[in-house]
Amino acid sequence: MKIRITLFIILLYSQVSVAQEVKKDSVSTNELSEVKVTTATRTERVLSSLPLPMTIITSEAIIKSGVTRLNEILSEQTGIILVPDESGFEGIQMQGLDAAYTMILIDGVPLVGRSAGVLDLSRVSVGNIERIEIVKGASSALYGSEAMGGVINVITKKPKKDMFSGSLSYRYATFNTNDANTNLLWKKKKFSANLFANFYSTDGYDLDKSTPLKNVEPFYNFTIQPKIYYDFSENLKLIVSNRFYDMKMDNVAIINSENYKGDAKEKEWNSQVKLEHKWSPKLYSEYEFYTTNYKNDSFLNDENNVTYESAYYNQWLIRPEFRTTLSIKNDKLTGGLGLNYETLDRTYFDKKVEFNSQYFFLQYDCNPTEKWNIIAGFRYDNHSVYASQFSPKLAANYKINENLSLKTSVGYGYKAPDFRQLYFDFTNPSVGYSVLGYNVAEARLNQLDEQGQILSRVEGINFNSPLEAESSINFNFGTFYKKNKLRIDVNAFYNSIENLIDTRVVAQKTNGQNVFSYFNISQIFTYGLEFNSTYDFNKQLSLSFGYQYLTAKDKSVVDNFEDYQYIRNSDLQTIQIKKSDYFGLYNRSKHTANVKVAYSIPKIKTDINLRVFYRSKYGMFDTNGNQILDKYDRFVSDYFIANLSVSKYIGEKFMLQAGANNLLDFTDPGQITNLAGRQLFARVQYNF
Repeated sequence: MKIRITLFIILLYSQVSVAQEVKKDSVSTNELSEVKVTTATRTERVLSSLPLPMTIITSEAIIKSGVTRLNEILSEQTGIILVPDESGFEGIQMQGLDAAYTMILIDGVPLVGRSAGVLDLSRVSVGNIERIEIVKGASSALYGSEAMGGVINVITKKPKKDMFSGSLSYRYATFNTNDANTNLLWKKKKFSANLFANFYSTDGYDLDKSTPLKNVEPFYNFTIQPKIYYDFSENLKLIVSNRFYDMKMDNVAIINSENYKGDAKEKEWNSQVKLEHKWSPKLYSEYEFYTTNYKNDSFLNDENNVTYESAYYNQWLIRPEFRTTLSIKNDKLTGGLGLNYETLDRTYFDKKVEFNSQYFFLQYDCNPTEKWNIIAGFRYDNHSVYASQFSPKLAANYKINENLSLKTSVGYGYKAPDFRQLYFDFTNPSVGYSVLGYNVAEARLNQLDEQGQILSRVEGINFNSPLEAESSINFNFGTFYKKNKLRIDVNAFYNSIENLIDTRVVAQKTNGQNVFSYFNISQIFTYGLEFNSTYDFNKQLSLSFGYQYLTAKDKSVVDNFEDYQYIRNSDLQTIQIKKSDYFGLYNRSKHTANVKVAYSIPKIKTDINLRVFYRSKYGMFDTNGNQILDKYDRFVSDYFIANLSVSKYIGEKFMLQAGANNLLDFTDPGQITNLAGRQLFARVQYNF
């Protein structure tokens, strides 16, 4: 397979004249401080003046990196760790908070389908992305639930000039991985359209050859995303956008030494209709209607082709929303209201369940002086199941001089109990334990008791009061510096989460197994420092460095350490440890860093892009019996990952690219399941 890639690269590069000196076709580069963003305030703002911690990934950076899926490009950003869950999907960890606390948007509207609490980011191709905006810290004041830890908004390309343009690309990589893109843009006077299509397939990979199952089984998916724009006038514009995603994967398992085979399918549909109305130079409104549906079906058959197990997941979200912005001199007042109607029908639910909520938000973006920018806002959510939520936020930016500014923010975030935590009714068929959602637990326990399956219930536990939403307070304080060739962005953060929802044993069954349910149990806190810098030596060479320090701990462990201070050593002796030996939450590294080098050779129109990433040690589970992670537990060792891509431009239309992800071929099959080893790739792209 490596020979095939090598021959493919040689064939492509053999068509290139080294002496070419025509200016390369590349996405124009903006100064970072001049990039305009919308996610942080829902109004257009210059990035450097924002008082909120925010990261921008440009289309140029995506193209030069050579990656094809959203999870791949996000994993290269400072302060973002991709963590696989039990389903195999990779979730985003930001500021030490789990993936369930980060909202994922495409063109400002949310994706659904967190079947195991994590959204599968590989569903999103990066082939038509204009930029990705990442807001770190509580953003519930604008976006509500799931934005407790931050927001990631994927913004797709749109036609800008009266012409027909687009691109075609194909990428081949290790594991027989194929990625083909078509992106067509057309504009003529008042009408414009964009059609994006992507096909992706892979044979998967296997880190442990001693077992018959692969880490990732073969699968393929395709995405079709048509968008239509119509300008009734300069002041009234219509946008109609749709997205269709379809995936099929081999589903295999070995149960009690018997082989089972089947398949798993995912289908997703998103539809957005938005009307933009500029009433006057000072008043602007948006009317939006959004619908999305995510389905997941899977089955397993035994060796006689008899169905052993089947599962399904079907989630709908319908959301109309109205937003308006009033400009008052240099200030902006933004308000909005809407409603969410959400349903879910899935395996292990006794019926289809639904949520509905109404909300409104208000934000004042003011500039009292030339040096000060202050943003104050709040959102109120009225929910049909859990208590209503009030989410305020306050942020300020002080411009010391043209090169240096200080920024700070404090915000409240919340995460509503999800369908699974409220309505799950699952019993493991082979082991026999049960997991019950909070709202169905009492009735189901009574039913199991009547059937003679309950030996005893845990005293003092009841389900009389509603399960509360998780809530957080988020603080950020940082600085932004830019002068000549140097840019530095520093942010210190602190998050405190209360009413963390976790499982607890509520009863013991007569078969010796436990019954679990969900409760507001823990309080956790995270704090740390994030540093990003870029230095442009000249127009050809740029060096970036990013670093994050993180501490993440459970407050109940810190406050009651005497309950956790005894461990069993390797000789099975009981020894006492100190509070300072408590390492913190699972799957968190204290140190992560990256170095990125971008080098351009104009004479041969070639870009070289090298990225090196470091993650310090972290623990996956307790290994010495005291139910917490301490420094005497077994850890996943620290490691480095390097990605390399080389892009060669031919004339104004062709780009050839080759490279390797995980260049150092690092793997740890026993503990890190989402690192597949070295992956070589080659790509050709035609722009027109």
